[in-house]
Amino acid sequence: MKIKHLIAFASLGLASATASAGSLPPIKPVDHVDLPRFMGNWYVIATIPTRYERNAWNAVETYTLKPDGTVYTAFRFNNESQNGPLKRIHSTGFVQPNSGNAVWGVQVFWPLKAQYIVAYLSPDYTETIVARDARDYTWVMARTPTVSPSDYSALLARVKSLGYDVSEIRKVPQVWPVASGCGIACNH
Repeated sequence: MKIKHLIAFASLGLASATASAGSLPPIKPVDHVDLPRFMGNWYVIATIPTRYERNAWNAVETYTLKPDGTVYTAFRFNNESQNGPLKRIHSTGFVQPNSGNAVWGVQVFWPLKAQYIVAYLSPDYTETIVARDARDYTWVMARTPTVSPSDYSALLARVKSLGYDVSEIRKVPQVWPVASGCGIACNH
C-alpha cells in the first residue's frame, strides 16, 4: 500500500512538472538560500496539497544537507487526525546549479524529479513558501508549528501574488505533542 501511494505521488509530480502554467510567468525564486541555515525542521502551516497529503495533520518537512551537496528530505505527518497513522515520504533534493540554491529537483523515485522553488524566505529563515511554475501545489512553512494571524495573512497574500488560487489552500492542523511518539523533535 505504501508503494502504491508513493507511485501516485511521483506520478502527480511528473504530470504536473510537464503541465503548463498557462499565461503565468515562471515563478521567480529568491536570490539566494544559505543551505546549511535552511536545513532542519519546517512545519507545514498551509498547502495546496498533493493527493497523498490532503488529510495531513502535524506535517513536518525535515532537510539534511549531505556531503555530496544533495538534500535528504523527510516528510512526515499524521493522516486524518492528530493521532492518525504516521505517514512518511523520503526523497532527495538536487539543487540546480546557478539558482542561488533556491531551485531544486526533488526525487522520490528515479528518474522523476519534481520542481521545487523557494519563492519566499524571510530574512531570519523562520518562514518560507515553496512553489511550482505549474501553480498546482504550494507549501507555506515555518520553523514553529503556528504563525501569528498577521503573518499567516501576509504569507497567503504572497502565495496569491505568485498566481495561485488561494481558495485551494488548506491550513494544516498542527497539534503538538502527538500521541504517536513522534513529537516535535522526531527526525526520522
